[in-house]
Amino acid sequence: MRQWAKWTGAAVVAVAAVVAVRTATFAPAAVADGHEVKVADAAPVNVAAAAGHLGEAVRFQTVSHQDPADNQPAEWDRFHAWLAATYPHAHAVMRQEALGSALLYTWPGSDPAAQPIIVMAHQDVVPVTPGTEKDWKHAPFAGEQAEGAVWGRGSIDDKGSLVSLFEAIEGLTARGFKPRRTVLLVAGHDEEAGGTGAAAIARELVARKVRALFAIDEGGLIATDTPMINGRAMMVGIAEKGYVTLRVTAPATGGHSSAPPKETGVINLAHGLIAINDHPFPLELKGPTASMVEVLAARVGGVSRMAVANRWLFGSLITRKMASSPASAAMLHTTIAPTMLQGSPKENVLPQSANGLINYRIAPWDTSAGVLARAREAARGLPVTVEFTERAAREPSPVSSTSSMGWKLIAASAAADRPGVPVAPYLVVAGTDSRSMSPVADDVYRFQAIELSTGDTKMIHGTNEHMTLANLESLIRFYARLIATAAG
Repeated sequence: MRQWAKWTGAAVVAVAAVVAVRTATFAPAAVADGHEVKVADAAPVNVAAAAGHLGEAVRFQTVSHQDPADNQPAEWDRFHAWLAATYPHAHAVMRQEALGSALLYTWPGSDPAAQPIIVMAHQDVVPVTPGTEKDWKHAPFAGEQAEGAVWGRGSIDDKGSLVSLFEAIEGLTARGFKPRRTVLLVAGHDEEAGGTGAAAIARELVARKVRALFAIDEGGLIATDTPMINGRAMMVGIAEKGYVTLRVTAPATGGHSSAPPKETGVINLAHGLIAINDHPFPLELKGPTASMVEVLAARVGGVSRMAVANRWLFGSLITRKMASSPASAAMLHTTIAPTMLQGSPKENVLPQSANGLINYRIAPWDTSAGVLARAREAARGLPVTVEFTERAAREPSPVSSTSSMGWKLIAASAAADRPGVPVAPYLVVAGTDSRSMSPVADDVYRFQAIELSTGDTKMIHGTNEHMTLANLESLIRFYARLIATAAG
């Protein structure tokens, strides 16, 4: 027993020594801060004028409905005319091309050999949920200014970015800035409904043999209550999850509801959905999420630094802690979300077929084929079929570099107004138009220079969406500085 205690004590000392050394020498792997980049000076921003323009942009109801037949194409035409009238300097220096309602602007650089840069924002917005209009402080399409903000659907997602890009370019051209690199501005028209516009522009750029240094779109932001550090961090998306929906179908004989069999189509469907949902993908701390955690742990130090520096010992604890929040858990695995059900057309009729849809957001290390195989395995032996829906699967995006020149330019431009705030890589769990730019850009990033808390983000696609004037100014300054730094 005494010998056993001696061995145990020696093992504890050895583990403690390893933990101490790894903690002391820990540093995030290959995440550059861009300190060597010479950042362009900030330009003054006329926030009042910009806020007025954003309010006007919100009033165009460029809504992407679930049924495209409900869309109003004339709104996009009116919006395009408004852009041209509102930003004459930008339209004088940039060549505009329309691919349907999607827009591609080209601001030629003086050096044709220099790789261009791509800046992105989409024109469309999601609908306001019927019946919730009364819950808005200000009418969702009025574009009102109140309480130090511009209110309305799309004020953040994503007309805030689009207006800020044009404000930045208008200001740069008015001051005589001439880019060395070509600047391409991509404004898709249907990001909220699949992103066919941005995809069409990407195909056109591929045909022109364009290879950009980087592309930047929405997706990340400045979190004010970042987990682990409980403070501000600039979260730059370096990848986004894939997307696929499966249809689970339970065939049945149907009949009158007054004499139901023991197992109806609805019951069999329920068993199938539960079986699939109860077979989740494992939680894994790797890829962009691991990089994010490393940067934040290095920043905060203490126990967090020790745990992340020694994931061989504390990895499961970190994963369990992150999994306690749905938002952070989503960054650790492919998610499973049953969303839609369909059965009988009438309450007293047994359905001849019941089906349900399950939406998956695919982690960078998984594939749509793996999703289908896992769901079928979970439902094995049950009287259901599992298939892809008609909508094509979208695989996870490639993971962009955190040490490339594109990353450094974005990190340095973002940090210029917020010295000391960490810039961390991030996995975007939703989708953006930027995924289409992977074939035409060395790296693709997702970041809006606006500060929001976790609670604030609920207004995006929700009620009372609004852009504060402080965030609007920040966004314009960031885009102007990035373009002047990267293309100057």
